[in-house]
Amino acid sequence: MTVVPGVGIGTARADAESDASVIARSRDEPEVFAALFDRHADAVHRYAARRLGGEVADDLVAETFTTAFQQRHRYDPARGAGADARPWLFGIATNLVSRHRRAEARRFKAMARVPALADHDEPLADRAADRVVARAVGRELAAALAALPARHRDVLLLVAWGDLSYEEAAQALGIPVGTVRSRLHRARSKLREAWGGSNPTALREVSDHA
Repeated sequence: MTVVPGVGIGTARADAESDASVIARSRDEPEVFAALFDRHADAVHRYAARRLGGEVADDLVAETFTTAFQQRHRYDPARGAGADARPWLFGIATNLVSRHRRAEARRFKAMARVPALADHDEPLADRAADRVVARAVGRELAAALAALPARHRDVLLLVAWGDLSYEEAAQALGIPVGTVRSRLHRARSKLREAWGGSNPTALREVSDHA
């Protein structure tokens, strides 16, 4: 992954600080912002890769942290951002994902058609990664994800793959918690249909395999 341009290695002091404190200090000491990258880049990359694939995720993570660095003066913990920057960062990443809506839908549709991986298969790395995700998600679920309205898919995957709470997802998307709950309920209902009535909250388990 690409390190944020112009940002150096975080100091030991930054490593011991909260995200909010690091962001506040980075306004005068830009180099400490690297501590935020060190803490959260892997999680943001996993989230982006599951939605768009590894190649796109590399660029999206770099753009997420570049955008965050440029907007660090607007980060205000008192307005609901809190000490943990994950909702803020995942919100930026999700906004960037929105530029790839068609590609994401095509990806899930393709995953719904991926055949089972035979023991003797030796596919290329990217193809293997896609198959692992496809096998973990399942064909029916991949098709259901592709069919979800983008706003419902964003909420569902922030909770399931971003591991955000309802409140954090609301912060990430800039919407009320009640809207998060409503969209999540509708998304889960669609997934429950795809899974033949089983519990779609098990989508969290995909993060352990993807």
